[in-house]
Amino acid sequence: MSVNLHGPGLWYATRATGLVTLLLLTASVLLGILTAGRFSTRRWPRFLSQGLHRNISLLVLVFLALHVGTTVVDTYTSIPLTAAFIPFTSSYKTAWLSLGAVALDLLLALVATSLLRPRIGHRSWRRVHWLAYACWPVAVAHGLGTGTDRNATWVFALTIACAASVVALAAWRIVGARLEVQ
Repeated sequence: MSVNLHGPGLWYATRATGLVTLLLLTASVLLGILTAGRFSTRRWPRFLSQGLHRNISLLVLVFLALHVGTTVVDTYTSIPLTAAFIPFTSSYKTAWLSLGAVALDLLLALVATSLLRPRIGHRSWRRVHWLAYACWPVAVAHGLGTGTDRNATWVFALTIACAASVVALAAWRIVGARLEVQ
């Protein structure tokens, strides 16, 4: 069995892993907001939000690695591996691809500090973890700008649903925090 680097299979894999990554990253951000807001009920304890957030974040990394890997291996466009990490190193949709590199770099900073959390302390970890609020919209913009399916109604609707859910939950979190202060 051999992998065909010239057919549409890798292109489909890149598209699919990009969309799955968007969904998982959105779920991770939503769970992160719930965790930061200390949301819990009898049916949904805090440890559930924390555990799901951590595990879904790990799945984000898996699908993101597959997304980058299939993009780099696909011979239809010449996108070097360095373009996944260093902005403006690819001639293919330079600005949009660079947003993906920035989002990946921000995500790697989040992962690195999460792994180092016991050594760097909660305060430093939390400051860096605020990058998640930058990582997610940059990743969404990358998908809208680079994604070949962005004009498909269902992909656009999916992206809007992801954005609306994050905005709504963030607004709930902000309003709830302000009410707690009063």
